[in-house]
Amino acid sequence: MKMLINVPDTVVTDALRGIAASHPELTVDIENRVIVRRDAPVADKVGLVSGGGSGHEPLHGGFVGPGMLDAACPGEVFTSPVPDQMARAAAAVDSGKGVLFIVKNYTGDVLNFNMAAELAEDEGIQVASVLVNDDVAVTDSLYTAGRRGTGATLFVEKLAGAAAEEGAPLERVEAIARQVNESSRSFGVALSACTTPAKGSPTFDLPPGELELGIGIHGEPGRERRAMMTSREIADFAVNAVLEDLRPDSPVLALINGMGATPLLELYGFSAEVHRVLGERGVSVARALVGNYVTSLDMAGCSVTLCQVDEELLRLYDAPVATHGLRWGR
Repeated sequence: MKMLINVPDTVVTDALRGIAASHPELTVDIENRVIVRRDAPVADKVGLVSGGGSGHEPLHGGFVGPGMLDAACPGEVFTSPVPDQMARAAAAVDSGKGVLFIVKNYTGDVLNFNMAAELAEDEGIQVASVLVNDDVAVTDSLYTAGRRGTGATLFVEKLAGAAAEEGAPLERVEAIARQVNESSRSFGVALSACTTPAKGSPTFDLPPGELELGIGIHGEPGRERRAMMTSREIADFAVNAVLEDLRPDSPVLALINGMGATPLLELYGFSAEVHRVLGERGVSVARALVGNYVTSLDMAGCSVTLCQVDEELLRLYDAPVATHGLRWGR
């Protein structure tokens, strides 16, 4: 094992120390593991809080800032944060207009965010929650009852974050987050397994010359294992799997996402193939985002997320955002 770490037990703490040193626009509570935009709570604004296991960076801490999240709660690697973290985050960002929890559909995250909502409400904070469950690959998995939450989390956080930044009330911000989730579908592919610092070896066995179709962001098993395919063949399979479920009748946002170890040279080539398939299927791409955004440590692979948008959702996507993981218009 070769990793740029000190010891496995301090990986998350060390990363939080680095975020604090590198991003003075954030307030990083290293002991309690909460990342907050420095100007929080913002007056007359709904607070957005998300979080989950570490290892998916820049999700979620990289999306804290104007136009997206107000706070993020990192757990241990691939492990849910605890309710106290989320309750602290809610208290830190609540301006009196309420707080929206954005929760990926993994059992630990769902249970802990539900408990955190109860804690926050006991303190007089109004909380709403939206579950992200966009993955079409499998219905249930090792971590999940129902569909997994994956790449659509970025779109939910971006568009709901833009609405909150404009001063929309909690009910409206929640409705937009639900609309984005319901309008989004994803499919992921692994070319190699990831390696967690604690285990020090691949999380699953993927022999040379094979790939896994339909993986989750923790390396959960997918639909099937096949011999290695070309970028063209992978795009055909992944995009068609998404379109079988989404069936868009308006333009889409497209996220061509790397799983952590796939270089941009390959991702842009894959993006060309994704656009080809969408063109052949008569689907118009309103905006495309290419890069490593919702990752799985050092996994090689990719995912495709499509989100059907109307004029209002597209306007919210284009709205200014200033985070260290996503930035435009400011």
